[in-house]
Amino acid sequence: MAGRPVKQERAERTRAAVIQAAAEVFAEHGFSGTSVAKIADRAGVTLGAIYFHFRSKDELARYIVLAQPELVVPPLPSRGLQHAVDVTLTWAYQLLESPVLRAGARLVWEQESFTSSGENSHRQWSALIEQDLRAAQSMRELRAGVNVRSLSRLIVNACTGAQMHSGVETGHVDLPERVEDIWACLLPSFAVPSAVDRIEMGRARAVATDTATAGSTEH
Repeated sequence: MAGRPVKQERAERTRAAVIQAAAEVFAEHGFSGTSVAKIADRAGVTLGAIYFHFRSKDELARYIVLAQPELVVPPLPSRGLQHAVDVTLTWAYQLLESPVLRAGARLVWEQESFTSSGENSHRQWSALIEQDLRAAQSMRELRAGVNVRSLSRLIVNACTGAQMHSGVETGHVDLPERVEDIWACLLPSFAVPSAVDRIEMGRARAVATDTATAGSTEH
């Protein structure tokens, strides 16, 4: 019994190493260019260790894609439109540093190879943004007649396109700027002027710092 916590801790470390290594390899080579052997080599573990935690490359790729939203947690509290903005900005900034988010950005183009029809990353993100937009609607931040579901898809599609072009042109360095451009262009078309005026953007909305709470807004 005394050895169980040690074994569990070791298993958790191995699992984390496998996920990290898989994310790095997927980000570099995509789904089709990645093998379990490459992941094992990068992680410094045996093939058996990988299959202990994940039954296949497909399952590992699916986990990385579907786990993306759990990693994107804005550092400042917010609701409605501000939270939708904060989520996309946090994603954009974290993608610069996170192998898992970079892997997700690469895998999204091949996700039909390893996800079922009900596990589409676009639908997942759209549903999350839709929740924020419905909250914004209840807070009267949106103009009358806005189709919240269509708008959420539009925002996710725009961010996905920005990620693709930013990756090709600057290695994602300017992705946060592109996401801010999306909001700057779209907000006046569907949000009431007072809500647009309250929206804050910038690095402080997405990256935790000692002084970040000074600019916190609760909408």
